[in-house]
Amino acid sequence: MSISWQDAMSRALYGPGGFFVAGTGPADHFRTSVHASPAFATALLRLISEVDTALGHPPRLDVVDVGAGRGELLQRLLAFVGVAVGVSGEPTRSGRSGLIPARAGSPETLTPAASARPLGEEPSSGTVRPSLAERVRLTAVEYADRPKNLPEEINWTAEIPTKITGVLLATEWLDNVPLDIAVQTEDGWRYLLVDPESGTETIGDPPSPDDLDWLTKWWPSPTNTQSAASEPDLGVTWPDATSGSESGFGAARPAQGSSLTARSRPGCPETPHGDYPRAEIGRTRDEAWANAVRQISRGLAVAVDYGHLREARPVHGTLTGYRAGRQVPPVPDGSSDVTAHVAMDSVASAGAAVARCAYSLVSQREALRALGADGGRPPLSLAGTDPAGYVRALAAASAVAELTDPAGLGGHLWLRQPVGIPLGPAVAR
Repeated sequence: MSISWQDAMSRALYGPGGFFVAGTGPADHFRTSVHASPAFATALLRLISEVDTALGHPPRLDVVDVGAGRGELLQRLLAFVGVAVGVSGEPTRSGRSGLIPARAGSPETLTPAASARPLGEEPSSGTVRPSLAERVRLTAVEYADRPKNLPEEINWTAEIPTKITGVLLATEWLDNVPLDIAVQTEDGWRYLLVDPESGTETIGDPPSPDDLDWLTKWWPSPTNTQSAASEPDLGVTWPDATSGSESGFGAARPAQGSSLTARSRPGCPETPHGDYPRAEIGRTRDEAWANAVRQISRGLAVAVDYGHLREARPVHGTLTGYRAGRQVPPVPDGSSDVTAHVAMDSVASAGAAVARCAYSLVSQREALRALGADGGRPPLSLAGTDPAGYVRALAAASAVAELTDPAGLGGHLWLRQPVGIPLGPAVAR
C-alpha cells in the first residue's frame, strides 16, 4: 500500500523498530564529521567558549545536541571540557602539534577558575567564577533509549528542552526530518507516494496550499528539463540493495581510514525513475528548525548538514539511503537510513523569523578554519626535533583535511542562528 513519503520516513526512521530507534545506532552505517576526527568536537568547543563569553559566563551553560545518535559528540565534548585542548582534537599533552594556535577566548586559554563579572567589566577582587566544566550542562535529544554506558553527566531526552541558555547543535539532524516529495507533471506539482516495502513510487494528489506555497517560493521549476507532457511512469521497484549488482547509485567517496561512507558527498545519486523534475518539500524541516530556535532564551543554534540553495536546487532531488557502510536505494522499510539534502536557505529564513536576528550560512571548510582548524601540514623542521610529535601532527593535519575537504565533509553547510547575542565572524580571521 502506497503512503506519503513523509509518513513512510517517519515510520522507517522513528517508529517502533525504526532505523534511528533500534540497533546500535547510525555510527555503524555511515560516517559523519563527529566520527571522522576529534578535531570537529574541538572546534565546536571553541565555538561554545565564544558563546559562553558572549553570554557573560552564565551560572549554567546549556549544550544541547539534537539528533545525538548514541551521544558520541557530547561524550567527546565532555572529555574536552575543563582541560586544555590540543590542536589535534586531543587534550593537550607532550608533543602538541601546533596546527591550531591558541587565541584569547579559546579553550586553550580557559582557566579552572576566573573572575566572574558582567560582560565587558573588569574582575573584582575575591570573586571567583566557576569553571566551564562546573557550569556546562550537556543534553542529548534522541528517540532511542539511553545508551547503557553513557556518562551520567549527559542528560538524555526525546524532546528539545525549553529555556536554553547556551548552544543548540544539530549535526546531520535536519536531513532526517521526514518530508514529502513532489514530481512535476503537465498539471503542475503532484505528491509522490511510496510503497514502504518495495520503494515503488506512484503519483498522488496535488500538494496542499501550504506545500504549494513552499514550492513556489523555495523550489523554482526547472526550465532546462524535458517537458512533462504526460505523467511519468513511476511504477519502478528499486533493485535489491543486498545483491551484488549495481543499484544505479554512484558510491560516495569513502572516508579515509574507514569502511563507512560519508553521507555528505555533494550532488545527488542517479535515480532509475527517468529524467523528470522532482522536489523535496522542506516545509517540515523549516518548522522543526524554527521550533528548535524557539527553545533558546539566549545563545546560538548551529545546524551542520549537507544542503543546497534556491539558485541550485537539484533537478531530480537527493533522496537516498545508507546501510552498513554503503549507499543504497531509499526503501523506507526501517532497515536503512533514508535521507535527503536540506534546503538550507529556507531553513535559515524560518529560524531568523523566530530569533529576529541575522544568521550566518557558510561552508564547513570556512567555519572550521574560522575556529582554527586549517589542516595545514606541520613544519618539516619538527621532524628533526620531535619525530614522534611530527608524526602525530601529520596525522592530525590529515584528519582536519578530511573535515575541510570541499568535495566531502568540508562541503557541509554551517547555519549559525544567534538569539539575543552578537553574531561573531564565521570566516577565518
